[in-house]
Order: sequence, then structure tokens, then C-alpha cells
Amino acid sequence: MKVIRYPATTDLSLKAWSAADEFLLEQVLDQNLSGKKIITYNDRFGYLNCQLHQNDALSVISYKSQEKSHKINRENNGLNFDDSRFINPLSSIDEKIDIALMKVPKSVNLFELYLAQIATCIKEEGVVYCSFMTRHFTKQLLSISNKYFEVVEQSLAKKKARVLILKKKKEVIDNELINKLTLSNKEILRQYYGVFSAKEIDQATQFFIDNLQIEENTKEVLDLAAGNGVLGHIIQKQLPNCKIHLIDDFYLAIESAKLNLKGENVCFHYNDTLKEIEENSIDLVVSNPPFHFEYETNIEISLSLFKDVTYCLKQGGKFQLVANRHLNYGPHLERIFNKVIRVVHNDKFEIYNCIK
Repeated sequence: MKVIRYPATTDLSLKAWSAADEFLLEQVLDQNLSGKKIITYNDRFGYLNCQLHQNDALSVISYKSQEKSHKINRENNGLNFDDSRFINPLSSIDEKIDIALMKVPKSVNLFELYLAQIATCIKEEGVVYCSFMTRHFTKQLLSISNKYFEVVEQSLAKKKARVLILKKKKEVIDNELINKLTLSNKEILRQYYGVFSAKEIDQATQFFIDNLQIEENTKEVLDLAAGNGVLGHIIQKQLPNCKIHLIDDFYLAIESAKLNLKGENVCFHYNDTLKEIEENSIDLVVSNPPFHFEYETNIEISLSLFKDVTYCLKQGGKFQLVANRHLNYGPHLERIFNKVIRVVHNDKFEIYNCIK
């Protein structure tokens, strides 16, 4: 099987799978899998899905880019792509599952949300295998696992990877896996487990909110990499008649934003590109763009989105973003936009105003 990354990267150190993925696959390949119902989690580029194609495994898809990766890699390996075998992490699962395979995500909240879904569909005798690189181990993985399963075992290390083996699911507690965040004006925002900044508004976003510049004649806004929609929410409060688009690659982020913004003039886009936004239609784009993807640091995706912004902005439209100072976005932005102004900065963050 040949499995590649989508989006592609120029960083040759970034691979489409790790030793943790390989070790996870080894747990099941020596078993008789005939007739077994298998489900996979956090299979970012489709490595597990392609390898287990004969079992027609269900795949839980949390990112639009992940869905595209699976499609690309299945087609590249001559495998049929059936989108009915791809479900989201909030779906009810009708099938009874024998084996669940999970590459443990960085977010322990997301790990719990995945386990909660597994516990609703795994058979009484079913087994869950959760792999991780040893350096990423945290005791919270064990405590969360014990919340949902009676038996929690840990393998020996292999190529610096380990596997948790979970058996005998406990009675599922009907708990709402949603975090609540309080804004400075005491408003409460809600977001599903796994969405960035679970306990409070992150410092970069708060710095951006405190220095956000919104002109009264702004008619159409795009919140890029919207997360829980806090920037769109702030803008909606100031300009209630403005049309607001929120876009994010992460399914749970978009579903969280839907909890926090309402109205006929609000549009939600679950996507990793801006292609579905009308050309030359947006007055203002705001963003706290991502540069961490699990344990990887990669600004290539953000730079690609910056180029897409010029497509949807009106002539003279503005792109305001906040960024960590060490990322040094300035020179990249100056190659894309007609005018780039560093509006304000502190010792950690800087805000840019870019004009098309």
C-alpha cells in the first residue's frame, strides 16, 4: 500500500503514518478477521483504512482534509471509496463493533469523546486498541480509559510506541461532552470535547478580540479556522445585520460554532479550503490560524489559506489575523497582499492587517 499525505508537504520528515500506526495494525493482523466489524479513529491519512480494506472498516472522520486523504489514498490503491463507511464523531453507530482501533489524539478531551462513542457500539466481548508514541503518554489516558472500560492493559514498547488494550465496557454514562467557556462580558460559549482551548479563550484570540478593528460598513465577514466561532460571535454582536461565514477543517469545531451563533445571516462551512466561498464577496476575513497539527508544527497549511483569502476578498477588502511572533508571517503576507500593516504586538503575539 502506498499512502501519501494530503495536504502535501515539503517537509520530508513528516510522514503519512508512524510507528504507533504500524504497532496498532500489528495488534489485529495476526487475528482471524473474517466477518469482524472494525472501526478506526484518528486515522489521519487513511493508512489503517487502506490496510483493512477487506473488512470494509468503518472510519470516524473528524476533518474534511482527513476525508479527502482517505479518498485519495483509496483511489491511488485501486480501492472503492464508499462515503457511507465514513462517519463523524457525533454519529450514532448502528453496527455492533468487534474491534476498535485508535491512534490516540493529542487532546485527551477528544480521546474521551472517541471512547464514549466506542462504548455505545462495541460488543460486550469487543476489544479496543489505542496506540501512541511513548513520549506522548499521560496518566490521563489511563484514568479516562478506566471510566469506560473495566480492563485497561498496556503493551510493552516497540519502536518507541505502545498500545492500550481496553476490554469489558462499562455501562455508558449519558454525559454531555461539552466544555463551557466564559467571555470577559460573562457570556458563555460552548464547545465539544476536542476543540482547541477547552477551559478558556486562548491568549492569542483574547489579544485579537481586544484589538479587533471592525468598520461599520462591513457587510460580509469570514471567520477563517473558526474553532468555536468566538470571533464570529463577537462580530455578530457588533454588526447584527452582517452576513458571517465560519469555516473550519475540524468537524467538531463547526458543530461547536453552531451552538454559539444563530441566525439566517450565518453560514457554516465544514471544509479545508475556501473554494465554496464566492469570489470577491468578502469585506473582512478574521483568523487565528492554526500551526499545530497534533504534535506537528507546520505553517504550510496556513500559508495556503492566506493565498485563498485573496480569492474571496473584495478589492480593498481586509484580512486581519493574530499570530505567534516567532512564526514571522510578515514576509509571507507581503508576498501575497498589496499592503501589510503590523497593527499591534506584545511579547508573544502580533496582529496584521492585510489589504487586497
